[in-house]
Amino acid sequence: MNFEYFIARKVAASGQKSFSRLIIRIAIAGIVLSMAVMIIATALIRGFKSEITTKIFGFWGHIHITDINVNNSFEETPLDMNQEFAKGLDSIQQIKYFAEISSLKNRPDGHHLEQQQTNGGINHVQIFATKKGVIKTKDEIEAIILKGIWHDFDWEFLKKNLVDGRIIELPDTIASKDILISNSTAKRLKLKVGDRLQILFAKDNQQLKRAYKVCGIYKTGLEEYDKRFALVDLRQVQRLQGWNENQVTGFEVFIDDIDDLEVIRDYLYYEKLPRDLYPETIRRKFPSIFEWLELQNINEVVIILLMLIVSIINMITALMILILERTNMIGILKALGQHNWSIRRIFLYYAAYIIGLGMLFGNILGLSICFLQDQFGFITLQEEDYYLSVAPIELNFWMILILNIGTLCITVLFLIIPSYLVTRISPVKAIRFK
Repeated sequence: MNFEYFIARKVAASGQKSFSRLIIRIAIAGIVLSMAVMIIATALIRGFKSEITTKIFGFWGHIHITDINVNNSFEETPLDMNQEFAKGLDSIQQIKYFAEISSLKNRPDGHHLEQQQTNGGINHVQIFATKKGVIKTKDEIEAIILKGIWHDFDWEFLKKNLVDGRIIELPDTIASKDILISNSTAKRLKLKVGDRLQILFAKDNQQLKRAYKVCGIYKTGLEEYDKRFALVDLRQVQRLQGWNENQVTGFEVFIDDIDDLEVIRDYLYYEKLPRDLYPETIRRKFPSIFEWLELQNINEVVIILLMLIVSIINMITALMILILERTNMIGILKALGQHNWSIRRIFLYYAAYIIGLGMLFGNILGLSICFLQDQFGFITLQEEDYYLSVAPIELNFWMILILNIGTLCITVLFLIIPSYLVTRISPVKAIRFK
């Protein structure tokens, strides 16, 4: 058996009856709290980002393909829905591409190209058309963008977020008069399912008035964006625009993996689309919300660093007290011929035991809180500010494993410095020390 490890076990066993017991318990409690906070913070931030991005992409898709002249003001420029590139687009699987890899061996400039492939491909494509208008009720008016949808529309996301009514019916013979509005629009305009509303449109310097019936109300939680859109039959928008039945604003593309977003966007632009069409990711169309999400990464790093600092300070304090308490033992070991590094390793093993114990209970506490939050949602949020009413949880095994290994390694590494105190202890004085 390793000599230092053996002595460390004996020290740990006898330490339960020493005066440093309270300090050890405080150090363990500090690590428990730090570990729990890191796990909870990571799970919350990952869950938060996952839920928000799911909502954004669920409603708008990942990539919009439109005429190259269309801009962020949603200017309506038609294109033919029977595009050659659209045939079989949703059957595209993994895409091979070349990525620049840093390497000092292959090229003098330190970079070379390496072939890689995406994690997934394109799983769905649907057409859409938009038209700006103004909703008019007895007491209120509000600007709105009608989004025309067709039979290829994927209702899975909106069905989950439907708070009242039903989805739009799309008969084959005539254009439906149904309209699906957001909960925020319904509240401001005092509308409910079954109500009729009028929407005013401008066309060739003339005012058009159309009546619709509210068939359903949805709520994604993205109030800032929900209030701007309402869903109607695609044919309604085509008629308002003066387009024929084959003309639409563009195509919405849904992909399998968000990490492939820019690669697939570039693939479509350079390999699939004609020069008069342009693919734009929703990340670029609505950059503000994604910039806000990116800030959460900084918050995660700051929390983890702060908790690591707390753990390190706790353990440095505990280790120094343990060394001072065992001054007599250190003197005896030195007198018997043990070198400084061997004795330091005894205390590092002991510290690792304390850290491991704290991490064990920290994991139990952190994972238990995450489980309870996931099941009961006792941590709530202001949906108007955070786009979610309940704090979401997303646990990742590998992230938790990295947190545990990283905490153990970094904390023990920092304890090497205070363990240097062992070298300052004189054997003669230490043996006399009581």
